Amino acid sequence: MEFAVDKDSLKTRGTIAEPQVFNAAVVIETGSQTRRFTLNREEGKVELNNEQIKTAGIEIGRSGPARIRSSLQLPGEIRFNEDRTAHVVPRVAGVVEAVSANLGQLVKKGQVLAVLASPALSEQRSELMAARKRLSFAKTTYEREKKLWEEKISAEQDYLQARQVLREAEIAVANVQQKLTAIGASVDADGSLNRYVLRAPFDGMIVEKHIALGEAVKEDGQVFTISDLSTVWAEISVPAKDLARVRVGEKVTIRASSFDSTATGTVAYVGALIGEQTRTARARVLLSNPHGSWRPGLFVNVEVISNETEVPVAVLSEAIQSMDGKSVVFVRVSDGFVTQPVQIGRSDGARTEILSGLKTGTPYATAGSFVLKAEIGKGSAEHEH
Repeated sequence: MEFAVDKDSLKTRGTIAEPQVFNAAVVIETGSQTRRFTLNREEGKVELNNEQIKTAGIEIGRSGPARIRSSLQLPGEIRFNEDRTAHVVPRVAGVVEAVSANLGQLVKKGQVLAVLASPALSEQRSELMAARKRLSFAKTTYEREKKLWEEKISAEQDYLQARQVLREAEIAVANVQQKLTAIGASVDADGSLNRYVLRAPFDGMIVEKHIALGEAVKEDGQVFTISDLSTVWAEISVPAKDLARVRVGEKVTIRASSFDSTATGTVAYVGALIGEQTRTARARVLLSNPHGSWRPGLFVNVEVISNETEVPVAVLSEAIQSMDGKSVVFVRVSDGFVTQPVQIGRSDGARTEILSGLKTGTPYATAGSFVLKAEIGKGSAEHEH
């Protein structure tokens, strides 16, 4: 580096990059005289021997290539799988005669939940009985008229009329049967015309119950809610700025916020609308729940993994400290550590890409780097160059 005379000083325009830990010799030649000066600077250096490093809990690693996962952390909540959740309604008004299902009970498809006494159902079954009797009489009449017509005893018109009456009676019976089937009632009375049995539509758990013995219920009253909890939804709130990174089919990792449990899945749905108040969209992950540990209402943290990239130089994220507004790594030297400013890139929380300032294979402080930062802070809160 060349220096120039500036009044009573020697100055140079050259720069020494950080870390400024160096010994420099300055040689001044004036005619026949030569003078030498030495400069010593150790800004950002912490002197520690091996024993002190071990005592301070500082661990050493080496920078090198790594696979960085580009991920996004989002809040979420476990909810019922609405595709496997049913709000059970009686579909007929009546009075509750028996309730055999309890809140929290696991039920099987077709299992009896409650029994109602319904006057409306009694009328429909009575109508079915009358329609069946008319059908039986119409069949008898049709067979008699058909035989008489074939024997040329009665007119064809009587035979055709009997056939028409039979067809109408068959339609009337089918109509009443379909009405009973539509409300989930059995066609046969089973000893009581007004008895209506409420059954489970599929295997699941009773998560809501609004029915009691002797209570009068309406045909549209939600008396039970059943949910199949073998699968649940993890519903995610996605800010508008991150919607491009959350796509159907993306892999996600779900972590419970209140206990140590993780699960993986894929994004099954991303909403097309943004909430007016929250300014977020809804995304959904179908989550397998064989042991029932993912309970609806549980808050979770969702990590969306966009892609994985191989980078040439990376360090553990915990090794990076901030000093004077710069990101630094503490590089191991023979008698301690020196601060090395670095430019950081992508990070997945565990490892961080180093764009410049560090080469592959450089030893650096991983765990305990905050101890070195504190040691430097003891000497001076800030320094001038």
